[in-house]
Parts: sequence; C-alpha cells; structure tokens
Amino acid sequence: MSDTNNFDAIVIGAGMTGGWAAKEFCDNGLKTLLLERGRNVQHIKDYPTTNMLPWEFKHRGRIPVEVREENPVVSRCYAFREDAMHFFVKDKEHPYGQPKPFDWIRGYQVGGRSIMWARQTQRWSNYDFEGPARDGFAVDWPIRYDDLAPWYSYVEKFVGISGNRDGVDTLPDGEFLKAWDLNCVEQHFQKSIRENYEDRHVIYARCAHITENKEIFRQQGRGPCQGRNICQRGCPFGGYFNSNSALIPWAEKTGNLTLRPDSVVHSILYDETSGKAIGVRIIDRLTKETQEYFARIIFVNAGTLNSNLILLNSQSDRFPNGLGNDHGILGKYVAFHNYRARISAEHPGHKEFAPEGGRPTSAYIPRFRNVYRQETDFLRGYACTFGAYRGLQTNDEGFGETLRNNLLAAKEYGPWRVGSGMMGETIPKESNFVSLDAETKDEWGIPILNISMDYDENDEKMIQDFFEQYTEMYEKAGFTNIRTSDSKQAPGLDIHEMGGVRMGHDPKTSILNKWHQVHSCPNVFVTDGACMTSVSTQNPSLTFMAMTARAANYAIDQLKKEEI
Repeated sequence: MSDTNNFDAIVIGAGMTGGWAAKEFCDNGLKTLLLERGRNVQHIKDYPTTNMLPWEFKHRGRIPVEVREENPVVSRCYAFREDAMHFFVKDKEHPYGQPKPFDWIRGYQVGGRSIMWARQTQRWSNYDFEGPARDGFAVDWPIRYDDLAPWYSYVEKFVGISGNRDGVDTLPDGEFLKAWDLNCVEQHFQKSIRENYEDRHVIYARCAHITENKEIFRQQGRGPCQGRNICQRGCPFGGYFNSNSALIPWAEKTGNLTLRPDSVVHSILYDETSGKAIGVRIIDRLTKETQEYFARIIFVNAGTLNSNLILLNSQSDRFPNGLGNDHGILGKYVAFHNYRARISAEHPGHKEFAPEGGRPTSAYIPRFRNVYRQETDFLRGYACTFGAYRGLQTNDEGFGETLRNNLLAAKEYGPWRVGSGMMGETIPKESNFVSLDAETKDEWGIPILNISMDYDENDEKMIQDFFEQYTEMYEKAGFTNIRTSDSKQAPGLDIHEMGGVRMGHDPKTSILNKWHQVHSCPNVFVTDGACMTSVSTQNPSLTFMAMTARAANYAIDQLKKEEI
C-alpha cells in the first residue's frame, strides 16, 4: 500500500456535488482525492467553442444527420448542438440497458453536467420535505427545511444566485444578487395571476448567474454574466456557476487536492474486520489498468444513476447485493421530473414593445396544487416556466443577393408568443428501478446498468390538470390561440433523475441516514441525486449542493472526533 495511494478523503465524481465535497475537505486541510471517469476540462482552456461566431461553425450550430442517427438518445437533449456536443456522452460510447425507454443524458468529464446545466436554482420548502409524511407516497425525509436552510445560504453566497425576495412560502427566499426584469408581457401575466388567484405567483426564476461584483467572486476569478445565452459552451467570464470555474480551482489552491481524471470507479472496497469502507478500486479509462486508493471517508457523487451502479457493484461477503443493500432496496424508488406537458398561446396586446437583449432565464410559477391540503385526485403537484417573446418577421425567399436583401429588410415584428412547460413531481415507486445487467459488461469489465422507469396514472392525471389550469390562467390573461401538447418523451430527458439510495429514518426502508451516511457503513456518504427520498417540483441542483456542503462538514467534524 503506497503512501501516494492514501488520502484522508476520496470523492467519486468531479461534477457539481463532487466539486463541493472536495472544496469543503480541502478548505479544512484534508488531503483529498477527486476521481473523475472522464477527461480533464479546465476552465476557459477547454471551452473550444466559447467565443465562436455562428458562421464559424461548419454546420451553423446544427447536428449533422449522421451524428443524430448515431445518437438517437442524446440528440434529443436541447443542449446537444454543434457548439457543445463535445461535452456529452455519445450513445455508442457508453451503452446501457432500457427494459423501458429512458433517455440517459450524461457528461463524462471534469465538471460533469455542471458545464451544460440549465442553472435554475430554487430552494425546497418544508412542504416538500414534509410531503411524504403527509401524503404517504414515500418514506419520511429524515431532515426538514430548517436543517438545510443555513447550507442553502452558505452555497448561494459562493455560487452567486440572481433572484428577487418574493415572499412565497412554497419557494423560500435566499441570498440573492439582483435579478433581471420580467418583460412587459410577463409582467402582464404576473398582474393577471395576482388579480385572479390568491395561491399562485409569477416570479423571475432564480438562477446561478453573477449580476453583482462581490469579493468572493473576485477571489474565484469570476466576473458578471454578459447575457450571451450560450452557457452550454462554458463561460470564459465565469458568469454562471460550474464546478470547473469555481469549486475545483478553489480546492486546488489549497494544495490539498489530487485530481485524477480518466478514472472509472469499479467499486468501493469494504473491510470485513473493521466494518468500514477502506478505499476505492478504479480502472484507468485509457490503459485499463486497475488501481486502488485508500481513505478514511468516501463520498459518492458520480451522478444519480452511476452512484447507484457503483454501490450495486461494490459487493463483498458482508454485502453480496451491493454496499449497504441489506433489504434489497438499493436501486429502487428512483423518480424524475415529468416534462411532457406544454402550453403555448399568443398575446394580442403590447404591440408597441419588443424584447431587447438577452437574459439567462425567464419567469417561473411555483407549485400551487396540493400544497396545503389534498385537493385533486392525484398526489403532489407541478411547477412551471413562463416566457414571452416576439421575433422579427423575415422573408427568406430568393437566392444570393435577393435573399440577403430580403433578410436585411426585416423590420416588422410578429405577434407576442407565450409558453409554459410543466415540471411535475413523479412518485418514487419500487417498480421504477435500476439494476446491474447479469451478462453484458462495458469495456472496463463493469456490468452495464439496466434502467426500468416509466410514467403512471398519477402522472397522466397531473398532465390533464396542468392543461386545464393553465388554459384557464392563459384565458384570464387574455391570451389567444391557446394550444396544449404532450411530447410523450421518455423519462430521463428532464435530466433530473433522483433516488435509488434514498435517505430515511429506518435502515430497513432506506440506505442513508440524515447525514447521508450509509446506515450499515457509516464512512460512506452519498450526496448527489441518488440520495433523494422524493423529488419535489423544483430544479434539484441547489439542494444537492447544500446537502453536500452540510454532509461534508459533518464528516469533517466526525473525523476530528475520530468517530468514523
């Protein structure tokens, strides 16, 4: 056992939550190994398209037909375009099983999907943490909002969150930088909702973009958002938050971080005598050589489904079915967000105005269904986006100079168009699960993951309610030509999969305790999306980060006390 293979802490996964764990450990003097299965991506240096102009792309930003045909899953993702496709896992490179259709969107590199995320950052409320206990749709969360509130603030101050203090009880306020404005039509809708409903609110969505200069951002080397709206390429200004621009450089400056990319984690090593995990076995992505590293604590942050895979593959005499899997629930009760339902319309007013400039996000309507009481025939609820835009009417007839002149002559704006997309809470259930394939292995000799997830009657009822409620809301606002649509997309394209290694009070019905420790192996922590007991309606990344900071500082305290 070489000294170079020994650390105080090992973190699996160099994305958003793994970056936070590494930052906390390194800030507190722990020698930390950060493992990433993909290549290294350094801030600015490895953003090859970040400053390219539209005409500099060979295909003008579009995905060639042959690439789309080779990648039917990932090409469905909105951000998989010519300017960012190098950050996405291609379908053939890392296959997985689909007993039921599932679009698994992945980014295997240092930074993970934090490079391409949509940057929405809404806090959960007590209604979300109390939901399972009230409604009986999952096991009770072992924590509540008050446990996480100071850590939300801690993370928000470092990340930089733009937003307003809206005073909405279903969406707690946070440590906000100044927000962008709603445009005139969004304000019109906001006013209409305020006048017609007591329980519904239209706000500007909170997002992870710097809008004010503060010392903490100067220390990180990050500057304000420029509103370029090409964030998926990586931002040279550091205007939006990702692990590459903020967390990993911060950890590296301490001198306590060892970053090892190209490290495919095979399993966690368990010691039968001590009853603890002692390290991690990895396979080098390029050489296929096996290596083992050792530490006193291990944080699993490989991304929801890969964290499930690693724990399922961490088998020993004590845990023949996967680390911590004493009751066969590991990999089960996985859930996601239902993004299928959409509504659009036109607004006949405000013809004297047109949008100008860019913003990183739009309006947001927090959940209003089944919050204070059960009022529908389905459980839980949904949040929604709302946006209004107006484009120039163009004439694309002709060729050459005629076409050029026609395009340049565009002066008239078309009608205002509005739209909303539903983000519905799905119910964790035993029939939604992931498992190791008994026969097929990947090129590193690790079983591939089979994903079996689908919608249910609760989801269908929720979609219908969304159509009914938003049609009514749009009508009250005077919108016309209202249209609803159901994309029928498979689970996964929401990119919000959660669960499988859920938290809970009882070791018989959960894998993790309130500090994210594996009940039966307390020096292993899971703080990414795999830990989630239920999924709420908010974008989950901010909650993942707050949970990770909280758990990491608890682990540090326990190490100092020599209690783990």
